[in-house]
Amino acid sequence: MASTIKQQLAKSLDGVKLPAYNEIPNVGLYLEQTTKYLNEYLEPLAGISLTNSMISNYVKKKLIASPVKKQYSREQIAHLFFIALTKSVLSLDNLQTLVKLQQESYTTKDAYIYFCTELEELLHEIFEIKPPQNHTIHSESEEKTMLHNIIVTIAHKIYLDKYFIYLNTKQK
Repeated sequence: MASTIKQQLAKSLDGVKLPAYNEIPNVGLYLEQTTKYLNEYLEPLAGISLTNSMISNYVKKKLIASPVKKQYSREQIAHLFFIALTKSVLSLDNLQTLVKLQQESYTTKDAYIYFCTELEELLHEIFEIKPPQNHTIHSESEEKTMLHNIIVTIAHKIYLDKYFIYLNTKQK
């Protein structure tokens, strides 16, 4: 029975992969296009999505830069992926602090690549798709250690959300 649950949960990760940084469009997407693009990747993560008004609110709160000619760039979209996933485990105030810290410490591209790589690896471990690695944190900075811990939290939250979805559909 337990292996069936594990198999179902592992299968629920099919299609879960954020785009590589260079795969994110850099032609400038309008708000509706940006929202649709982000949600296509976020949809398999169960309960994680963005709306036009949420994105506009993140601009107002200066979590991302204002769009240029109403168009969002690759860098802004990368930030929005991070925000969408992180807002499920952090308050907006803490998220603002984290984004500011990231901008002072790493380029958006480097931070996004690290975030995606770590998240994918941790999801595969938590969903038991691959054996766990030893994640002894010998980071070069406190910022990277904190980011790693946030990613671990996000991965566990995704697991729990998917597990409860599985249990709830089983009971119906």
